[in-house]
Amino acid sequence: MGHKLFKRITGLLIVLGLLAFFIYAFSPKPVPVDMTEVSRGPMQVAVSDEGYTRVHDVFVVSAPVTGYLLRIQREVGDAVETGATPLVELLPTHPQFLDERGRSQAQAAIRSAEAALKLSSAERRDAEARLNFARADARRARKLGTKGHISQVEVERIELALDSAEAARDTARAAEGVSQSELENARAALIEPQPGAPLMRKEKLVQVTAPVSGRVLRLLQESERVVPVGTPLLEIGNPAELEIVIDLLSRDAVRVQPSAPVKITNWGGDAPLHGRVRLIEPFGFTKISALGIEEQRVNVIVDFVDPKDTWSRLGHGYRVDAAIETWRADDVVQVPTGALFRHQKSWALFRVMGGRAVRTEIEVGHNNGQMAEVLSGVTPGEVVVLHPSERIADGVKVVRRTQLGSAL
Repeated sequence: MGHKLFKRITGLLIVLGLLAFFIYAFSPKPVPVDMTEVSRGPMQVAVSDEGYTRVHDVFVVSAPVTGYLLRIQREVGDAVETGATPLVELLPTHPQFLDERGRSQAQAAIRSAEAALKLSSAERRDAEARLNFARADARRARKLGTKGHISQVEVERIELALDSAEAARDTARAAEGVSQSELENARAALIEPQPGAPLMRKEKLVQVTAPVSGRVLRLLQESERVVPVGTPLLEIGNPAELEIVIDLLSRDAVRVQPSAPVKITNWGGDAPLHGRVRLIEPFGFTKISALGIEEQRVNVIVDFVDPKDTWSRLGHGYRVDAAIETWRADDVVQVPTGALFRHQKSWALFRVMGGRAVRTEIEVGHNNGQMAEVLSGVTPGEVVVLHPSERIADGVKVVRRTQLGSAL
């Protein structure tokens, strides 16, 4: 009797063992997945694109008369001073006789240049008056600041207004110099040829000096040749007054606000630079993309915020990458965008609860391409599946990928 009982128990154990083996062998195994937690913290959204640097005011020096251009001795990068540095020299040729139409056009050009000079002079006087007021205001603010009647922030704001007024005065003076040169150019068009005079005379050498202080940016004509009046010869500007031009898609440009912070990268330095949006131009232009698609783009002008020493190695026409901030919040519930997928016209993700994936619909706010703001559906600290594959469905067992590797 005992022997039969032992055989029965042994057989039952074998059957139970085989049953357990087949259940284990054919039961679905947990799917290895990457997991992450729903977090809370600061978040920002930005629009990014390529841009280039340019001198704020570029002046093109043109030939004031038709003549034989002598070889330009200036090199790119040479420093020039207003009214003191000779830039180009020309030997004027005989001017052409003007017919009635040409003389009327030349006289109209002189009147236009005289009006432009009067306007520039008025703007220069206005800038000087504003500068005098800013200086007086700054003196008063310094006295009040030392006595504690106004805050230091207000004093610094008034000092900034003084710097801006000085820059506006310098710009107005430069514009007046350009208008004066244009008037001289217009008057030269009425010079009549003299019978019997030689074609080119050394004593009639025309010398063009720098209209503004700065550096030579580009030589447009270098070798000797005959040039007609108005031919661009070289460009000058002040490399210390750089700005950045970023051409954004028009749908991105409407999201940008004036004074928005800008992060500048891939400019050649070790650390990123910082800027601030000064102007979103009110008109767009058509640009053909690398794929041959017509795009409407808008120029966004950015000023540097960092000290000049940090970006002094940049020059006119250098390429940079810029990210313009369009939204920021300090306390946001967020998840990586790799955890999201579309489900029935809504956003959803898989929460990990009890070792199983639970599909959960959520409401998404802002998205910066890496993180997405979660308005409802999950709470900080919950674990979600990152980059769910087609093997993941509602209720499927999952295991963290690193845990599976350590178990094996």
